[in-house]
Amino acid sequence: MLTASLVLQGLNHLGIAVRDIAAARPFYEDVLGAVYDGEEVVEEQKVRVAFFHLRGDSTNVRYELLEPTSPDSPIAKFLEKRGPGLHHTAYTVDDVAAALAAAEAAGLRLIDREPRRGAHGAEIAFLHPASTGGMLIELCRPAPESRS
Repeated sequence: MLTASLVLQGLNHLGIAVRDIAAARPFYEDVLGAVYDGEEVVEEQKVRVAFFHLRGDSTNVRYELLEPTSPDSPIAKFLEKRGPGLHHTAYTVDDVAAALAAAEAAGLRLIDREPRRGAHGAEIAFLHPASTGGMLIELCRPAPESRS
């Protein structure tokens, strides 16, 4: 039985697994009208991340296209098993460690027991989809310089 609740500040981004960022960009830019904000490689996760936002979106929700940089990366494994598409939803929290504790107290299965570094220097951790209705959930605390 779920006994605690997470305190989420809002949706931070949608993580979308792609085989090739360059090939995926035209859809997001030309069809959806998204604005490209740059790329970053997160070596620890063996992934290249391209960032996009929608013009006029007051919520500041971003798209993050995730391209594997190694055949043994989690994104490569996801693509092999499920193909391109929605990989995770990320929610902003004030304190990732506290959110993990609340998730565990609520009976959720944790992928990360402690926060780790993500793109843009954010502090992140993941909740296992087996306990979240099938969706991989990222808890995210943006780095101070990137917070709104």
